[in-house]
Amino acid sequence: MFTSIESFIQEWENESARTRRLLETLTDASLSQSVGEGFRTLGRLAWHLTCSPQEMLVRTGLSLPAPGDEHIVPGSAAEIAAAYARTAREVSDAVRAQWTDANLTASSDMYGEQWPNGLTLRAVIQHEVHHRGQMTVLMRQAGLSVPGVYGPAREEWAAMGMEPPVV
Repeated sequence: MFTSIESFIQEWENESARTRRLLETLTDASLSQSVGEGFRTLGRLAWHLTCSPQEMLVRTGLSLPAPGDEHIVPGSAAEIAAAYARTAREVSDAVRAQWTDANLTASSDMYGEQWPNGLTLRAVIQHEVHHRGQMTVLMRQAGLSVPGVYGPAREEWAAMGMEPPVV
């Protein structure tokens, strides 16, 4: 749970930059990649990551614009990446402008439970990390080169003049 606005902003900006790198790698053709029938496509996951921060944080009383209709996935990877970049900036700006550290201990109704706002901020980040992991698998299945998130991806080892780890 976050206890200071600045600690959230620092982590959010680091994590959202990692998410932006993944989203900027997507192609229009890759958006339809799915693990199987009845599962979210890569495009749906990318759009979910774009819409979720606003959907979650307005429940706490923060004022944030919706990036678009969460039920209609754009057909353009560039459009999704641009919308996510705007959302990431708007989250930082809204938290800085509308809250103080004291707001982090106040509770809000989150899906039928009372969560401290500092916990909701933590959940926004962890939710994003969870879905990024799903996206990297689908990106590989779609034939995309996946950028490293917390360390080098397989393709990045060679760029560093090193052999990738043995699998």
